Amino acid sequence: MALAETFLKPLIWPLIWVGARVLGALAAVGRLALFALQALRAVVSPPWYPARLIEQMALIGWFSLPVVGLTALFTGAALAQQIYVGGQRFSAESTVPAVTVIAIVRELGPVLAGLMVAGRVSSAMAAELATMRVTEQLDAMVTLRTDPWRYLIAPRMLASTLMLPFLVLVANIIGILGGYALAVYRLGFNPASYLSTTRRYLETDDIVSSLVKAAVFGFVIALAGCYHGFRSSGGAAGVGRATTDAVVTAFILILLFNLTITVLVFGS
Repeated sequence: MALAETFLKPLIWPLIWVGARVLGALAAVGRLALFALQALRAVVSPPWYPARLIEQMALIGWFSLPVVGLTALFTGAALAQQIYVGGQRFSAESTVPAVTVIAIVRELGPVLAGLMVAGRVSSAMAAELATMRVTEQLDAMVTLRTDPWRYLIAPRMLASTLMLPFLVLVANIIGILGGYALAVYRLGFNPASYLSTTRRYLETDDIVSSLVKAAVFGFVIALAGCYHGFRSSGGAAGVGRATTDAVVTAFILILLFNLTITVLVFGS
């Protein structure tokens, strides 16, 4: 028996390690899902705090416009240049307007805007809530009969979900204009022809796909920031850890849901 255990132990320990990691990941997903359900319940049940909602909409939407706009502008211009270079290999330079608008609206606009807002907003939410947790401000709110879920979590979740479609819509427009400017002033495209081709190949389904993705991304951005900030512990180190984990989680969820929505919802 002892000899058998000696030979089997090196084979069993890797399985134990993998199993522990899988169970830990499933437990983390379960905690995140339960947090999301409780946050949704706080969003739809009174009392509501409209002043907090408007404040968060300004912080998430208005103050994210510069970084989202610049990202979309540079990406649209670079995308048009790359499509033109690739199209030259197949004598298909005329596809630049159509491919640029479809790529920006269906994929790059929502994803890049979501990632940029996640880097800015998720980290801020996590840092603020984590600081309130470690300084016991959340406990003080409960003592004063103020529900942190409805006062802190719900406005952030709703504001992020509402403002991301607006930001993505702006990013799409600026990204298309960036591609237009480079194509017209550097690559020699006719302005009227470029705009006509863009309108002809842009379909309603492309816009709907972009806005649906944006709303989902807004929800998961706020979810990641609020989850890690609300559950933080360990003083200043815990605040830094919550901020980092929030951004990483938001990035992963954005890419995961982007793939899911693209393939399962709008794949046909």
